[in-house]
Amino acid sequence: MSAPGQLRPVPRRSTAELIADQLRAAIMYGSLSPGDQLGEADLAGRLGVSRGPLREAMQRLVQEGLLRSERHRGLFVRELTPDDVRDVYVARLAVERTACELIMRGNRGEAVARLTPALDRLARAAAAADRHAMSEADQEFHETLVSCSGNSRLERMARTLLVETRMCLTVMQDVYPEPEELLEEHRRILDAIVEGEESRLLGLIETHMLDTVDRINGETTDEATSEDETSD
Repeated sequence: MSAPGQLRPVPRRSTAELIADQLRAAIMYGSLSPGDQLGEADLAGRLGVSRGPLREAMQRLVQEGLLRSERHRGLFVRELTPDDVRDVYVARLAVERTACELIMRGNRGEAVARLTPALDRLARAAAAADRHAMSEADQEFHETLVSCSGNSRLERMARTLLVETRMCLTVMQDVYPEPEELLEEHRRILDAIVEGEESRLLGLIETHMLDTVDRINGETTDEATSEDETSD
């Protein structure tokens, strides 16, 4: 392991990687919405790139499950079904539960020091009742939680799930918890770490994830039922 401050080679990133990052961000923040078709010529013009690296980037996103390919039609931003939402949060639960176990057996003090300002940012967003800022701060809290585990592979797994989580949260805006409720959920998670109560922490993480699934899928089911009734 290199010493802190030691110079080391800077990784070079390909054009396809940079394009893939932009497309992920566009999907994450809703500039490219679920169901949107990706036109190769249009995207190449907007990004100022040739079609070769653009095709490579789009194929990466197909492999990641963010885009779907339809024969003779092209590529589309994938739409999340209720099963997809559940899969995303069950996967997140596995990652974050393991991260919590590592935190409780490692440097809890460092975790508390890093999570406290993350919770403060969530508190400010909640006080302003700014739902966009709340979702950003919510996500930051959980990213920090996984980072505090000290396990780089868990961090990579969490980043892979980040875009799909953002897509879920976009769907969830109408059913997002009340500001104080969301803040209290995260405050209890931090309190469990402070107090060294591992079993309570793991239970809180599980409840937090599965309740989110129920909120999102409950809204999705209600909308589908409403559409069916309308069509009748």
